[in-house]
Amino acid sequence: MSRAHVREVDGDEPEDLPELPLSPHPNYVTPRGLALLEARRDDVEAAIAAVPTDAADRRQQRAGLDRELRWLQARIATAQRIAGAPRDPGKVAFGADVTVIDDDGRETRYRIVGEDEADPDAGLISWTSPLARALIGLRVGGVALWRRPAGDLDIEITAIHYPPV
Repeated sequence: MSRAHVREVDGDEPEDLPELPLSPHPNYVTPRGLALLEARRDDVEAAIAAVPTDAADRRQQRAGLDRELRWLQARIATAQRIAGAPRDPGKVAFGADVTVIDDDGRETRYRIVGEDEADPDAGLISWTSPLARALIGLRVGGVALWRRPAGDLDIEITAIHYPPV
């Protein structure tokens, strides 16, 4: 059998990349969170424009960037911007800076933000996280049970603040 008309893959074809997963939760964002998504989108668009046309791996590189751009566009399109204090600023809600104290007297401050803005090491926690879910709806003096992999922890809310828009 002749192989004259059989196309062989030479490694220049992009792999089929699975789409990046989108959260099933509403896409609540702070003004900062939306700005971060838009800046990231702009960076990816610039990276796409900078992909050299003579690069052997350009299709694979472009496929990865195109996939990330589609994900960012979907997140921006579904973003529900939440800014300012809620109707009852005395309760913890999305966007709040919440100061808590634990049983050992350690005080920690968290800000409840959107999933894409979350950075626990910087005190930015997603509104879908177990800690945020335990805090939302409570007032100063309220005690939340934070269910953690390291063990449950009671934390008391000592301050609630909503940053200006």
